Amino acid sequence: MSTPPPTGPLVTRDTLRTQLGELGVRPGETLLVHSSLSSLGWVNGGAVAVVWGLLDALGPEGTLVVPTQTGDLSDPVLWRKPPVPPEWWAAIRAAMPAYDPRITPARGVGVVPETVRTWPGALRSAHPQTSFAAVGPRAAEVIEGHAPDCRLGERSPLAKLEATGARVLLLGAGYASCTSFHLAEYRIPSPRVAVGRPGPEGWETVTEVSISSDRFDELGYDFERDRPVVRGKVGAAEARLFPVADAVAYAERWLAVHRPREEEFPHPPV
Repeated sequence: MSTPPPTGPLVTRDTLRTQLGELGVRPGETLLVHSSLSSLGWVNGGAVAVVWGLLDALGPEGTLVVPTQTGDLSDPVLWRKPPVPPEWWAAIRAAMPAYDPRITPARGVGVVPETVRTWPGALRSAHPQTSFAAVGPRAAEVIEGHAPDCRLGERSPLAKLEATGARVLLLGAGYASCTSFHLAEYRIPSPRVAVGRPGPEGWETVTEVSISSDRFDELGYDFERDRPVVRGKVGAAEARLFPVADAVAYAERWLAVHRPREEEFPHPPV
């Protein structure tokens, strides 16, 4: 039985550049991209073509930023996909390699961010669980100073992206992936939790703001209804474009009303 041909559309580096420009991506801007390669259609060249298309649309003065999170560098007691036997937990903590921004692969954010992470000239931030990678003339400005006890708050790349007028591109990804909403969690009353992870000297625990993407899809729906969000198609993917600052400001108000944090939200399973 023969394999059916792909349904398309056929997406190339050039079509990505053109369609991103038609959507409103501007040469020279800084763009935080959350992406789904599979949503785009049949991409000639895969993730490499997508990264080239994004860089082409941004031009030589633009900067591409992606999340390169490593949620697997966490306490195995939280693991659900799949879980591991409790009798393994102590050995896993003792032997888990510490984060190395040069070689630790991204996990759970898709193949496009992992491709950016290994791109020539890419820089990556220092947080061992919620790093970002960037390519372009503002890469160092964006990723430097990511504090090890501040996953997605004031001392993370998100705050710098907000301050410098960067925009978010959801490229086939939903609002549940919008890390900018997390910055708002640091600006409203939020619980603090103990976060375990491997460190340079062995297993360590830090106290952090509790973060959760619970109800982010609802938040995004209301944000899109109430604020100007550019919508369009890139390949077969739904694409959305909006300022980081708008998303953070809206989320601060929305979360305080619709998802108050007196109750504790668990860490997302990994």
